[in-house]
Amino acid sequence: MQLMPLPHKVLKCGNLSLDLSVPHVMGILNVTPDSFSDGGRHNGKEQALAHAKQMIIDGATVIDVGGESTRPGASAVPIEEEIGRVVPVVEELAKLNTVISIDTSEPAVIRAAVNAGAHIWNDVRALTRPNALKTAAELNIPVMIMHMRGEPTTMNNLDQYEDVTLDVIAELKQRIDDALEAGVQPENIMIDPGFGFAKNASQNLKLLNEFYKLHELGYPILSALSRKRFIGEALNGADAQNRAVGSVAAHMFSIQQGACMVRAHDVKAMTDAINVWKAMESAH
Repeated sequence: MQLMPLPHKVLKCGNLSLDLSVPHVMGILNVTPDSFSDGGRHNGKEQALAHAKQMIIDGATVIDVGGESTRPGASAVPIEEEIGRVVPVVEELAKLNTVISIDTSEPAVIRAAVNAGAHIWNDVRALTRPNALKTAAELNIPVMIMHMRGEPTTMNNLDQYEDVTLDVIAELKQRIDDALEAGVQPENIMIDPGFGFAKNASQNLKLLNEFYKLHELGYPILSALSRKRFIGEALNGADAQNRAVGSVAAHMFSIQQGACMVRAHDVKAMTDAINVWKAMESAH
């Protein structure tokens, strides 16, 4: 497969910026007790900060902080509790001069996090919560609009598609149009096809195989499939801790098709793979 060049676009993140003509690694920092892969491991400010620092050393240019698990079947977290998990970590990360993303759907949480120094809103619910569109427009920060149907408690029952790739594109376009109408600036939008959210294993694989089709929407694309269940199924039932190589391989396939950013647990392995890809790109 011919490698697809990434669009040259700079994502403004406060006083920092990301050149999206090269792929970036977004390191996952779950400050929750119940995330599917690493729940509880970094559920404390000191543990979280140490892990974030290591991910930055390993090559992450974005740290994505999440205070609510969105694994299938996960229950909701009270807003004040989510803020209490996220904000103290953001305050410390802000001292490291790195781009900070917040994995939340709650306007109150993103407002508190931005006040503490965060830069990007990574919303798996695509700005569908009350006042989310208005908040995104007012904050004027980059926002990741992800495809999902329903909620984590219901999404596994909503995987009926005529054509998963075309349906995801159509549904993402509607969310983008809603964001633009609400005043979100086009240069602040990135999209995420939502691997693992309201999609079964074969649908995820088809979506990955046709990732390049997402470019018709005209926005930079985040690929977030690290350690997902469909990776484990492709690896004969490997558990979450044994899906690193499969995740890196799948992420590289999305990078070949133009992903600007990948959201990863295994940052060093992902960075190493991207560096080999860059070396191949520059070879003559």
